[in-house]
Amino acid sequence: MNIYKLLQLNRKIKSHRIKFLGLYLLHKFNQRYLAVNIDPVMACNLRCKMCYFTDADYVKTLKGQFKEDELNQVAKTIFKRALKLQIGCGTEPTLYKDLVKVVELGKAYNVPYISITTNANLLDEEKIEALLKAGLNEFTISLHGVHKESYENFMQKASYEKFHNAFKAFEKLKKQYDFKVRINYTFNKDNFYELADFFKHFNGESFDILQIRPIQKIGNTEYNDFDLDSIRAEYPQLIKDIRTQCKENHITLLAPNTIPKDQSTNASSLIFDYTFCYVSPQKFWKDGFDWNNESFNVYSQKIGWGKLLWSNIFKSEKELKSLSNRLNYEVEFN
Repeated sequence: MNIYKLLQLNRKIKSHRIKFLGLYLLHKFNQRYLAVNIDPVMACNLRCKMCYFTDADYVKTLKGQFKEDELNQVAKTIFKRALKLQIGCGTEPTLYKDLVKVVELGKAYNVPYISITTNANLLDEEKIEALLKAGLNEFTISLHGVHKESYENFMQKASYEKFHNAFKAFEKLKKQYDFKVRINYTFNKDNFYELADFFKHFNGESFDILQIRPIQKIGNTEYNDFDLDSIRAEYPQLIKDIRTQCKENHITLLAPNTIPKDQSTNASSLIFDYTFCYVSPQKFWKDGFDWNNESFNVYSQKIGWGKLLWSNIFKSEKELKSLSNRLNYEVEFN
């Protein structure tokens, strides 16, 4: 399954009514439509300045990791409805000692696409290969600086050398395994211009997708300059240049065409809240879900989930506007 083709299809289908009809039918006939995002351990090895892990008070609230029996129950409860399994949503999954088992469970329940989001500092060739053998489809790698100085400044406790060693391993293993590597680059006005040097530091043979996204406020972070007005006018040209370089290197580009001026929600993201399922030792999908004792079908029927999906077909876009900020990424296929 090509998850990026689905992303492009979602953007091309303009009618939210058609989308919610599709979700309703998938739900009613027990098909897969959820993007299950799981944090198996509530910790991180880095302290990135644009991340809430630099908020000491918030970090104190993050506790726990899944035990083996809990992990098995999570898989039993929700994996059959997962179209995609994303391991690592707000914490660092490579700290979890049973990470390979999470992937194996995903494959055991026939989840079509399994991805890990990580800062890659704890990955080496052996660990990467073990995850690939377990059935992993994609590594999504967080990046906050192209140059060593800015990388280690924004991603504190990280090693630029260890990061690039992981990409050397990706390049080598790509010759043996079929998997994707996606780079998520979060930019602010202080690390924006070095994007022009991206392909001077990263070999196009080591990754497949480049996502470029503006900084967002996600808590009381150490870096808190969210004003992008000083680079707004220059953004389109830089993205145009990167798009050209991506095409030359056969890289898929995910990037908004312009920097949004507000937190308005686009039509493509209206269904996000109805497909997103977050799971961690502290939370499971919706509040009140007794996932140890209730099935997904029983609980969704209890809260009228199917009826809600059906009713959304007849609501206006204005009624459906999400409070979350999700950008309308333009997907470039090369």
